[in-house]
Amino acid sequence: MYDLIISDSYLKKAKKFFSKRPELLSKYSKILGLLRLDPGNPVLKLHKLNGSLSRCYAVSINLSYRLVIYFVFVENAIALVDIGSHEQVY
Repeated sequence: MYDLIISDSYLKKAKKFFSKRPELLSKYSKILGLLRLDPGNPVLKLHKLNGSLSRCYAVSINLSYRLVIYFVFVENAIALVDIGSHEQVY
């Protein structure tokens, strides 16, 4: 099982995101649960990013929104980096 690292900057982004999309909170909670148990679960659609985000990965919340993450293997943790639409986070 992985721990989640939630920074103040991510928390601020997430609050803003969910203030406009509260209907996604339940799905987001399920995604975080799956992420903690098995980041490779096919439901998450985990994929590596390129360019300036090449050290990060993204998982799908739904068809429109993504969660950008960073694996911290030494601490067996996953840092939440960004949340938003495909255009916003890439």
